[in-house]
Amino acid sequence: MTSSNLLMQYQSECFEALKSVSKVSKPFEKVLMDTLKLFMAIPGKVNFLQMGRYGEFSEQTYRNNFENEAFDWFAFNEYLVRKVLNGKFLAIAVDPSFLPKSGKKTPWIGRFWSGVAGEMKRGQEIFGVGVIDVENHDCMTLSAPQTPDAKSLEEMDYNL
Repeated sequence: MTSSNLLMQYQSECFEALKSVSKVSKPFEKVLMDTLKLFMAIPGKVNFLQMGRYGEFSEQTYRNNFENEAFDWFAFNEYLVRKVLNGKFLAIAVDPSFLPKSGKKTPWIGRFWSGVAGEMKRGQEIFGVGVIDVENHDCMTLSAPQTPDAKSLEEMDYNL
């Protein structure tokens, strides 16, 4: 299968998943489809600046669309998981991952466990949730929510 055929199949699967999830605005639909294409095409780090450089839209267009649109990523990913992972035995995998961060404007910076450093470090944590197709040795991400910092958790009457 050629790379252009693979890209077309990928885009049609994502478009089908997008239509199944919920009503989204036409501009967001166009930006999201372009973004998914860019994630496959841009080598290395993908951010709004890179997307503005290589994509159909400006950096600010990508930034505004992802900031303002309420989109159900979980339902989108769930549709793709159900479509692609067709093995008999599926399992859920969880993986908390530490991301070193600094600064004052990044939301939910706190002290989280870094397995690599073997200690608590300042940064962020995401909690990756994936579905594993045991028979076909495949896995897809279902969700990756960010863990709130301790202060925010306290306000919600939760703790780590």
